[in-house]
Amino acid sequence: MAEYSIYCDESGHLENDEIPVMTLGALWCPSDQRKSIQRHERELKRRHGLASGFEIKWSKVSPAQLDFYRSLIHLFFGDERLHFRAVVVPDKSRLKHEAFSGQDHDLFYYKMFFLVLREILVGDETYRIYLDIKDTRSQQKVQKLRQVLCNANYDFDRRMIRGIQQMRSHEVEQQQLADLLIGAVGYANCGLTTSQAKSALIGEIQKLSRHSLVRSTLPSERKFNIFRWEARSL
Repeated sequence: MAEYSIYCDESGHLENDEIPVMTLGALWCPSDQRKSIQRHERELKRRHGLASGFEIKWSKVSPAQLDFYRSLIHLFFGDERLHFRAVVVPDKSRLKHEAFSGQDHDLFYYKMFFLVLREILVGDETYRIYLDIKDTRSQQKVQKLRQVLCNANYDFDRRMIRGIQQMRSHEVEQQQLADLLIGAVGYANCGLTTSQAKSALIGEIQKLSRHSLVRSTLPSERKFNIFRWEARSL
């Protein structure tokens, strides 16, 4: 069985951060190709005059680095080993946690990550899942997420998901690339146009993916998948 590494991140996930859109996503690749992909990303940095330790982040997209970020987007779409999925909550103000027994915003966050990961997992493969460190108290919920994912896939002996753990995003290029793509999806769904560089990069993603970033793709889309989740009317 092939093993895949899944790198998860989020944007606008805090309950009262004044960002209306919540975006959670994951980038995944074969585990035995991780180092090769990292080398390609670092070589791309070198060609653009950046240090190998330069941190890729959506918040750092600027006119000065636009050519580098464009090249990085082309690297993603040109590399069949890399895949991405995002779940978008378009309007956090519509969330009514109190209507669901035992739910708060923190639990909702992990429910949305279940939706991100559920469509990625395939029964005859194995996975290692990495989440950006959220806070010092989240490890218990991370393990609960593993339990729920395993049960949903009838993986009662825990063979499918070999591990799920937290890590710091600045340590791994794949985690940083996930941040970049999630940031782009979130920015587009917020309807923002304040940065010409970010708008140009979103245009590049739309062209290469052949998808709008503000509508759900087909569930079967494996390269660049988006699901817009809508709160139910109560």
